[in-house]
Amino acid sequence: MERVSTAQASIRIRDFSRYRPGVTTGEPATSDVDPFVTAAEAGVHRIAIPTPFAVGRVNVYLIEDDPLTLVDAGPNSGTSLDELERGVARLGHALEDIELVILTHQHIDHLGLVSLVAARSGAEVAAIDAAVPFVENFSEEAQADDDFARTTMLRHGIPQDVVDALSSVSRAFRAWGARADVTRVLRDGDELLFGNRAFRVHHRPGHSPTDTVFHDPERRMLLAADHLLGHISSNPIITRPRDPQTERPQALVTYLKSLGATRAMDVDLVLPGHGDPITDHRGLIDARLDLHARRADRIHGLIRERPRTAYEVAQALWGNVAVTQAYLTLSEVLGHVDLLLNDGRAREREAGDGVSVFEPGPVAA
Repeated sequence: MERVSTAQASIRIRDFSRYRPGVTTGEPATSDVDPFVTAAEAGVHRIAIPTPFAVGRVNVYLIEDDPLTLVDAGPNSGTSLDELERGVARLGHALEDIELVILTHQHIDHLGLVSLVAARSGAEVAAIDAAVPFVENFSEEAQADDDFARTTMLRHGIPQDVVDALSSVSRAFRAWGARADVTRVLRDGDELLFGNRAFRVHHRPGHSPTDTVFHDPERRMLLAADHLLGHISSNPIITRPRDPQTERPQALVTYLKSLGATRAMDVDLVLPGHGDPITDHRGLIDARLDLHARRADRIHGLIRERPRTAYEVAQALWGNVAVTQAYLTLSEVLGHVDLLLNDGRAREREAGDGVSVFEPGPVAA
């Protein structure tokens, strides 16, 4: 069985029975107007693929151009494969016609079917250079991620039984992912040339270490995957450092920098990995930056009351969350604590038994 990391397992199972075959939107209709019509007129077609996760369906995109291209593929399941095949067929194609698969990042709801599609079609698989080890060594990388996650959770006060339970969920979820061979390695700043368009490749780490967006400057369109979502805030998930001798990456700090770079882009339409298109990316990013600043202030207030572990901060903010949400909420807390640490508003110390607590730093404001 393939394996999925604890970070990716920190999401709730959904019931597949609510999905009707042949429905590609995957969301309740709120309007007769298809929000993806502008993209479709440009030859970029959204196919919404069911996932077992709380985020709901994942948007994959078929680009009708030369080469015929699929952006992401959905999780590795028979239900998802059936829906992908139907969606491609409705557009007059078959999986065997696909010539290029582009992977936006390493998470299993985007990666899972990539290898199968490539095997069926003979398509090239393109991904950013940072994603290659994650994609080609999926099982080993997921296990290393799990080992790091266990250590991190225990260090920050999550009880052993919760850590053990989440690890078990993680092992069960691994089947939704699968390794793939990357045959075309992309780098930040590359240009992907098609018959009738060109995409500029931009590495935008934060939500994951490998998030990649694809910019069509002529059409002022951005394929953003999970880097920017309209209906929910992308969670910058704590990930292990590639060099075990270094400190863990500051996921939220990295993500905010990436958002700043995306805010500067001139785009009219952002096509996300979940939910509807975004037509005011600057307004949305400004709102997200404000949200993160306010959450950091809220956490600062909590640790000014008394020293707390990251787990205690999470409980103060959200109460007793589901076991499957433990690593996501820990990532959320640590991301904002990183902002406070960098500003001198917090400091970390060991409180005993290898558990860290956070308390006010030298800068009181």
